[in-house]
Amino acid sequence: MAGSVSAATLLALGGLGVGVAGATIAAVNGAKSNSNQAAALKSQTTATQTAEASALSTERKNETSTNATNQQAPDISSILTSAANASKVGVGSTMLTGPGGVGPGSLGKPTLLGS
Repeated sequence: MAGSVSAATLLALGGLGVGVAGATIAAVNGAKSNSNQAAALKSQTTATQTAEASALSTERKNETSTNATNQQAPDISSILTSAANASKVGVGSTMLTGPGGVGPGSLGKPTLLGS
């Protein structure tokens, strides 16, 4: 029996071969899975960036639309009424003289401007 192989040994070797084949298949499938995960992550990143850019573009368009709708214009009639009422109150003023006008002593001699 020294040269013969028993049935149990053959079964053990067969099981070992199946195990090695299974491990090889698992390793190949794992590598494929890693590759697929990397591709999916890259695709997801691209989709996220595209969605963020689209959201930002939409936000800018909405802001522009809102600003165009809510434009504020000066109340011209109020400004004109205020200016007309201010001129009726008394001595008009300029930026140079102020509300009191030019004082009589500031010109050095009496003139129509100083009186």
